[in-house]
Amino acid sequence: MPGPRPRPIVLTDRQRETLELEHLTRRTSSTQGLVRRARIVLAAAEGHNNEQIARRLGINWETARLWRRVWSDAQELLTAAEEETSEKALRECVEGVLADAPRSGAPATFAPEQVVQIVALACEAPREDSGRAVSHWTPRELADEAVKRGIVGSISPRSVGRFLGRGGSETPQDTLLAKQRALSRTGGLRRGG
Repeated sequence: MPGPRPRPIVLTDRQRETLELEHLTRRTSSTQGLVRRARIVLAAAEGHNNEQIARRLGINWETARLWRRVWSDAQELLTAAEEETSEKALRECVEGVLADAPRSGAPATFAPEQVVQIVALACEAPREDSGRAVSHWTPRELADEAVKRGIVGSISPRSVGRFLGRGGSETPQDTLLAKQRALSRTGGLRRGG
């Protein structure tokens, strides 16, 4: 027994032109997802059901159903954009309807203030300012010191390395910062190397 009939998609000439090959599906800046969704809507407008679209495009039938519904639900918005005289307004509306929904992602683990404090900590001399028995900071030493000072509850050396812009396990022995610090202690540049 066949399932429910899919929502019919009716495209205006301007909507079809915007979705057609010259615009979305051939443009090099279009993402694969956007191109796939435009092709789903075009196939739906040709009268194909979701299973036919899925077979034709090599996708899941639920994906075809989803984007058919999204397009159908956006008809008022698309009609309003089409009433604008600008092709750009309609193109932006079509792309907005077919765009990925924003994803929340994981919240940031460390506040920007904490990152700045850890970077500032890396600018300090480990022996003089922190009483550490090392001459140069390593990500592990920085992580331990950040926890000791209460900047963060816990942090991995790898995270510290990312904050400092490198993934290495140890700081280079003659960093620009170390050279600058040495210059400031000696009172400037010395001649004759």
